[in-house]
Amino acid sequence: MSLQAKLDAFKADFEAGKPPYNVPHAVIEVMHRATAELIAAGAAEKALKAGDRAPGFTLNDPEGNPVSSADLLAKGPLVVSFYRGVWCPYCNMELQALEAALPSFRELGANLIAISPQTAVNSRKSVRQNALDFPILSDTHNDVAAKFGLRFALPDYLVELYRNLKNDLPGFNGDDSWTLPMPGRFVIGQDSVILYAEVNPDYTRRPEPEDMLPALRKAASVTA
Repeated sequence: MSLQAKLDAFKADFEAGKPPYNVPHAVIEVMHRATAELIAAGAAEKALKAGDRAPGFTLNDPEGNPVSSADLLAKGPLVVSFYRGVWCPYCNMELQALEAALPSFRELGANLIAISPQTAVNSRKSVRQNALDFPILSDTHNDVAAKFGLRFALPDYLVELYRNLKNDLPGFNGDDSWTLPMPGRFVIGQDSVILYAEVNPDYTRRPEPEDMLPALRKAASVTA
């Protein structure tokens, strides 16, 4: 089953209010409104695209060790996935799909990282629960996400909903800003030029990991 098929199946059950979710329809309507407004605002059009130069960054892994994009790119192309947090089931399914594709990335000389605003404790939980063999780096305040054009502030009505659902983003992220990254996937060549970019304001839609393979093969042929 494709990643998107799994996401669609989960979404259908979630929005139908099936156990264990039991989510009222009014909650679903608020989530739909927020997504529709983000799409209407043209948020994705402001994100970096293929052909743009990726910003450099150094972020800590869950153990507090600094990880530099320059160091990773010195070894080969880089796959970057921006991850909302351990509380997001769609994001966790995406991480699992990326983990399954990791051998294909490594065969082409690429490294894979995820970037999230959540705290190191929550990143360790994400790595453990999703059985990941790649790191989740902590992007406090979504500063790196902002450089990629992904950061957005939650509207007040969505903040209220999250609070009512006990989805405490300030607690998850150690940051009171109530911002998130739009889900984004990038392949960056060793010259820091973005070879593949996929950004979607609708967090229930994610590209397949295999979609990045042509860009990674292109990067591998350049370095061969």
